[in-house]
Amino acid sequence: MQSLTILGATGSIGRSTLDVVARHPDRYRVFALAAQRRDDALYEQCLRHAPRYAALADEPAARRLADRLATAGLDTEVLGGPSALAELAAHEEVDTVMAAIVGAAGLASTIAAARAGKRILLANKESLVMAGEVFLRACREGGATVLPIDSEHNAVFQCLPSAGRAGCGCPGVRRIVLTASGGPFRRASFEQMGDATPEQACAHPKWSMGRKISVDSATMMNKGLELIEAFHLFGVAASRLEVLVHPQSIVHSLVEYEDGSVLAQMGNPDMRTPIAQALAHPDRIDSGVTPLDLVAIGRLEFEAPDAQRFPCLRLAREALAAGGAAPCILNAANEIAVAAFLERAIRFTDIAAVTEAVLHAVGERRAGATIDEVFAIDAEARALARDRLGRCPA
Repeated sequence: MQSLTILGATGSIGRSTLDVVARHPDRYRVFALAAQRRDDALYEQCLRHAPRYAALADEPAARRLADRLATAGLDTEVLGGPSALAELAAHEEVDTVMAAIVGAAGLASTIAAARAGKRILLANKESLVMAGEVFLRACREGGATVLPIDSEHNAVFQCLPSAGRAGCGCPGVRRIVLTASGGPFRRASFEQMGDATPEQACAHPKWSMGRKISVDSATMMNKGLELIEAFHLFGVAASRLEVLVHPQSIVHSLVEYEDGSVLAQMGNPDMRTPIAQALAHPDRIDSGVTPLDLVAIGRLEFEAPDAQRFPCLRLAREALAAGGAAPCILNAANEIAVAAFLERAIRFTDIAAVTEAVLHAVGERRAGATIDEVFAIDAEARALARDRLGRCPA
């Protein structure tokens, strides 16, 4: 029986995790559910799963949740404030932590789980993009185990020999290929992309995701961040990491070996598959996902990504090549730009422009050696990005 804390319980990954867990009450116990501020959604989850603890980073929301659960007669103890999430991630009674809070907001609690030696199901890619060395050092020192949840990295993990899963350089591997659907604008004109609305950008053709990640998919920044994540997870050179557009989203990643063999992990586009794989590893359990019907699919297509249409992918490669603080700066600027786009303050095509301007303005910078230094770099980049927003044409 695994005792599980879910960070980001009200998001799409958190909801999918609870769906898988509910199918196996003999294997998993929901110890704690945590989120940023959605107290209504967390209240409903607490009623169904009766965790011992619930936490919200937003303290007024935590107080509202506590009052409602008390009125409902539920014994769940509610904690409030950002430190509460880290506390539940490191709790001594917890075996496994699903780290699924989107963006920089998930870094502190994920680091706390690493230092406490937990089994981390990593869906918060920013922990590696912002603070790859800091996070991995915390995992080594704490004795934590990391299992990737992003469908692409989970697919690579399944295709690698066990020797390559600890980030030791993947012996015998020639290259790793991450696939991308191409998002909603794969065939859109530049004029259409410039006029795109948040609703259009969030209408992903294959995956059901949160708004921020959906926009990242539409710009292909998501794939760029995944390249940086793969660099840290698997210990391979950036030159051996590639991206292919695969609109069917059936092949989630491929690993090519030096002998010419290529292993691919396939499945319907449903995040419950990688979640179930990581939860049960090295076993396999039912995820609730519909079986793959290759006859019905008919064909699998692949194409190279369009670098002009998706400049964010180029920016991520540049940040990875530059190293140091560049990936952290890239992530911070992108988060600010995406939030502004979702608020209709800038155009879709301004996301890449703002991010590139911040990257160039900061220049070369040493990576943060501690989490406090990482957050300082992150804050500086966000301030620069907010200043740049004011220069975008209305």
